Amino acid sequence: MRKRIVISAIGTIAAVAVATPAGAIGPGAIRITDVQTSYTKVKPRGGTAAGSVELVKQRLYNPSLSERPIGRATLSCTFFDRRERNCSGTYFLPRGSLVVTGTIQSRLLYEIAVVGGTGLYDNVRGTLTVTSTGLRPTRRELLVFRLSG
Repeated sequence: MRKRIVISAIGTIAAVAVATPAGAIGPGAIRITDVQTSYTKVKPRGGTAAGSVELVKQRLYNPSLSERPIGRATLSCTFFDRRERNCSGTYFLPRGSLVVTGTIQSRLLYEIAVVGGTGLYDNVRGTLTVTSTGLRPTRRELLVFRLSG
């Protein structure tokens, strides 16, 4: 009898493991902060705004845990005119990375799409809302990822 229960439990666990893709997560939100560690703006020949590229590096933190970084991010934005730019970036977190892309007008407050990821975030979708919380001495932001499985 006991052997039958153990075999049944193993069969159930195997069925659940096959039905759930590796790294799949359900809907949820991730709230973290960042500190900008590097900023470069490359202007095209002639110095016009259109075609300029912003390159940004950031350290990521969990504000409720400690002062140690939990990851990093890299962003690249290409300007269409003085304000509008198309940005894409990758947020490297302890259990995988999140990829974002979208058009923004200001880095003070914006929302862009989460279009995928790796590891725990494999095939995830959702949005990223970024709110600047400080500009000096270094830029700081609050990041809220709203993810759907």
